[in-house]
This record gives sequence, C-alpha cells and structure tokens, in this order.
Amino acid sequence: MSRDEKRAGAALASIFGLRMLGLFLILPVFAIHARSIPGGDDLTLVGIALGAYGLTQAMFQIPFGMASDAFGRKPVIVFGLLLFAAGSALAAMSTDIWWVIAGRVLQGSGAISAAVTALAADLTREQHRTKVMALIGSSIGLVFAFSLVAAPVLYAAIGMAGIFWLTAVLAIAAIGLVTHVVPPAPPLPAGPKPPFRDVLLDTQLLRLNFGIFTLHMVQMAMFVVVPGLLIRYGGLPLASHWKVYLPAVLASFVLMVPAIIIAEKRDKVQPVFILAIGLLLVTLLVMWFGNTNFMVVAGGLLSFFVAFNILEAMLPSMISRIAPARAKGAALGVYNTTQALGLFVGGALGGWLMKNFDAGAVFIFDAAMVALWLVAAATMLQVPVRRVAATAPAAHGILDEKS
Repeated sequence: MSRDEKRAGAALASIFGLRMLGLFLILPVFAIHARSIPGGDDLTLVGIALGAYGLTQAMFQIPFGMASDAFGRKPVIVFGLLLFAAGSALAAMSTDIWWVIAGRVLQGSGAISAAVTALAADLTREQHRTKVMALIGSSIGLVFAFSLVAAPVLYAAIGMAGIFWLTAVLAIAAIGLVTHVVPPAPPLPAGPKPPFRDVLLDTQLLRLNFGIFTLHMVQMAMFVVVPGLLIRYGGLPLASHWKVYLPAVLASFVLMVPAIIIAEKRDKVQPVFILAIGLLLVTLLVMWFGNTNFMVVAGGLLSFFVAFNILEAMLPSMISRIAPARAKGAALGVYNTTQALGLFVGGALGGWLMKNFDAGAVFIFDAAMVALWLVAAATMLQVPVRRVAATAPAAHGILDEKS
C-alpha cells in the first residue's frame, strides 16, 4: 500500500477503535452492574440497554451515509461523534435502567460507520481495500480484547458512570483524528446518482446486508449469556474473564491472516467467505450442545472470533466492490443499518431467550439464522475480482507510489 493508504487506514482504524472501545467497555460488566440499579433485575431491559445503541444506529445509518455522499465524509463523521459523546454523558448521569437506555439511544444516533467505511473506500485502491477493512476490523477486535481486560479494572476503580464519561472523552479524541490526521477526502465521483431503491433492493447487496445483521445479532446475543456461563461453569469471577477472552481474541487475529491473504492474493473471496460462515455455524452448534462445559465455551469463543474477524473484514470490502460509485455511502448506510439492527435484536432477543428459556435456546436460534445466511451466501453471483484501477485520484498521492 502507498504511504497515504497506510495513513488513511491507520487513522480510520483508530477512529473506529476509540469509538468502539467506549461501547465494548460496558459489555463484560454491564449485565452484572445492572443488578445494582433500579430496573436492572429485568434481563429483557438489560438486553435492551445493551442493544438500544443498535436501534438508533439502524435509524440513522442511511441518512448519515447519504449525507456523506452529498456533503462530504468528514463533516458527517464529526457531527456523529459529537452525538455519541452526548449520549455517553447522558448514560454517565443515569440513575436507573431507563436512563441508561436513553443514553444508549442517543449514543447510537451518532451513526458514522457508513461514512467512515465509505471514506476508507474513497482513500484506498480496490486491490488493497480488504486489507484496510481488515485493519479496521482488527482495531475493533484489539480494543474488544483490551476492553475485556480493562473493563473489570475500570469498573472497580471508576464505576459504570466513569466508564461512560471515559467513552465521551474517547469520542472527542476521535474528532481530533478526523480533522488533523485523516488525509483529505478525494472529490466525490461525478455523474447522476442511482435511485436509492436500486441500492436498497439489489439482490447481491441484500445477501451481504442479511449477513452483517446475522453476524452482529449473534455477537450481541452471545454476550448476554457467555459471562454467566464462565461464572457458573468455569468458576471464573468477572475480573478474571479476560483470561479466556484475551487469548481467544489474540489467537484469532493470527489465524485469520492466512484466510485474508488467500482471499485477496488468489482472488478466492467467495470460497473463503462461505467457509467462514460455515465455521461460525459449526461453532454455534457445538456451543449449543456443550454450553454447560467450560472448555467447550472457551474453545467456542476462539472459533467464533476467528470466523467473526474474517467476516467483519470481508463484508464491507465486498459491499464496496458491488455498490455503484455514486451511491457507495448510501449502500454502506444500508449495510450499517442492518448491522445496527443486528446489535439491537441480538441484545433484546438474547435477553428474552435467556430469561424465558436458557443459554441453549440462544445458541440454537443463532445457529438457525447463520444457516439461512449460509444458504444466501452460497447462491450469490461471483463478486467482482480485484481491479487495478484506483478509487482515489493521484492528486492525493495514492497513485504516485508503488504499493
């Protein structure tokens, strides 16, 4: 990759990482913390509090994506980060589960994912785009791993309110990266925009959108139940959960690299994509069968993170290859909307299933959804292979250097 592509990838990955760190810090501890606040004894409300962020993300990703097509990526990203910081402040000052939900709703209204991924696509050539998306995905995974270690320590030191205030500070720091580190965005492509209906109903894009919905629904539902399984069947106190999470996440980064290399270097995007979905399905079935066994849960987490990281890197790259150039922000807006809906549904439904049934019900439902995704992915048309043509102009230095 060129110098500017590396700079763009690192800066945008850092923006994603700072924002997602604030979100992930609550996952390992909130279900336990909620028991100490009014309304927090209702597992359905706890699941909604975890997933409410995704509901407003779903509402605003398309408008933010379309706005980035019309007004530019950076102004939209800055505005969204300000909303996210405001929601974090509201959650920090909450006195019961309902105010936490309200803060999470406001956090989610800062729906910048589509604008950030569209900017990443604008600033990188297509043959390097999956690498940049993998860098962004890896940053998310790294901060997730860090949050699993840091969250119990931070919770003990500054409480849940302090974690939410820290989230607000991280969002403001991300604004500085947008304005001072990310390279200038290239001019938006000329020509008429395709109708939004064409983007929304494209059958190839629909398959990928269903995929990201399912992937994040599974992630959120799992983390409604996994902390309790580690405590009950592993005898691990909350502060020691990182001993399971951290090795699994770090090992998954190593194991995902060969898959990304094969997909990009050998133009095997679709076979690797389908195999990763298959791995996710097998993982969920094994965890359904053996969720009362600590070693099965721990091994399942490793397998889950391998599949998750591969798919998290490949999905947005595939969207950017298929979407029309003049509607890339809109297409990624739809994509991120379905991702956010997955977060909301996973949190709310995971809490409901756990309350009314058991952990096995969560895993088998997730497995059924992944099986549907596997069928949809297997019937996709061939995704366009790497093209040498650039997606960003030479004026920004991207074409002036050899990759």
